[in-house]
Amino acid sequence: MEIVAHFEIPYFQILNPVSQLVGALPDFAKNSDHLIQLYRAMVLSRVFDTKSIALQRTGKIGTYPSTRGQEAVFVGMGDAMAKEDVLVPYYRDTAALLQRGVTMAEILLYWSGDERGNCFACGGDDLPFSIPVGSQGLLAAGIATALKIKKEKRAVLTVCGDGATSEGEFYEAMNVAGVWGLPIVFVINNNQWAISLPRSAQTAAQTLAQKAIAAGFLGEQVDGNDVIAVRERVAVALSKARQQHVPTLIEVISYRQSDHTTADDASRYEPQGLRDTEWKNEPLGRLRLYLEGQGVWSALQEEKLQTDCMKEVENAVHTFSTIPLALPETMFDDLYETLPDAYAKQREQVRKDHE
Repeated sequence: MEIVAHFEIPYFQILNPVSQLVGALPDFAKNSDHLIQLYRAMVLSRVFDTKSIALQRTGKIGTYPSTRGQEAVFVGMGDAMAKEDVLVPYYRDTAALLQRGVTMAEILLYWSGDERGNCFACGGDDLPFSIPVGSQGLLAAGIATALKIKKEKRAVLTVCGDGATSEGEFYEAMNVAGVWGLPIVFVINNNQWAISLPRSAQTAAQTLAQKAIAAGFLGEQVDGNDVIAVRERVAVALSKARQQHVPTLIEVISYRQSDHTTADDASRYEPQGLRDTEWKNEPLGRLRLYLEGQGVWSALQEEKLQTDCMKEVENAVHTFSTIPLALPETMFDDLYETLPDAYAKQREQVRKDHE
C-alpha cells in the first residue's frame, strides 16, 4: 500500500474570545478607523435585526431570518468585496447587502412579501436573497463562468448555511468551479444548525471545509466571531479568484443566537443553556473590548453609536411604511416575457376586481 494524497484544513483566528491577538494583524486592521467602521456595521446589523423581529411579531413583515450572533460573518465578507465583485447571497446576508448599498427599506420590502424588494436602487450585479436551500451556488457558478469567458477581473462570492452543504446543488457547483477554474469563493456560515438539525446529525465529515477537497481546491476554517479574520481570509480568497481564477471554500464557524426564522421555535430542540455558553464568543463584544483596549473606543462613543443606529433603523422603517402597496395585478408581471392569454385574462380580472 502507498498513500497517494494528503490533505489539511487550516483554521484561522486573529482575535480570540477574550479579545487578545493570537495572529498577525492584517494591514487593514492596523487602521483603527477601519475597525470602528466594521464595529459600527455589526452594531447596525444587530439593531436592524432586533427591529425586524419586532416588525414580524406585529404583522408588519412576514417570516424573517435573524442574524444575531453571526454579524461578523456578513460584515467581514461584505467589507472584503470589491465594488465590481458579485454577491450571490442566501437569506441571512443582510449586513453584506447593506454594505453593498442596498437599503434597509428595500430589505424590509422583501421580507414583507413585495417583489420590489428584489430590485436594488444601488444597481450592480448582486443577486437578491435566495430562499431555496443550496441552489444559489449554481447561480454563482454560472455568473463566474460568464466573468471568466469575458476575461473580467471580477470575482463571485456566494454564501450558504451548513445545512445547504448536504444538498446536491452545493457539490455540483463546487465541482464545476474546480474543473473549470472559476473566479468564485464559497462561504459556509456554519452556525451549527440546519433549521432544527444539529451539524453533527447531517454529516460525518470532521469539517465542512474539507468538502472542497473532492472538488480539487482549498478549503479552510475561520473563526466566524472574529470579524478581522473573516475579512482577511475572504479578501485573500477573492483576490486569488480575481487574479488566478482559483476557487476557495471558507467554512466560517459561528453560532445561531436565535430561532432559525421567526416561524421556528428552537427551544424545542436546542439544548438548554447552550446558547448562553456560546454567547461568550459573540462578535460585537469581542471587537469592542479590543477597541477599548487600544484606547480608540469609549462608553460615550458606544452610547452615541447605539443611539445613531436606532435612529437610522427607525428612519428606514418609516420609509418602508410609506411605500404604497403594490397593486394586486402585478403578481403576474414577472412570470413571462409575454404573458400567455390565460394569465392575461386573469390579470385583467384581478385589476377590475381591485378597482
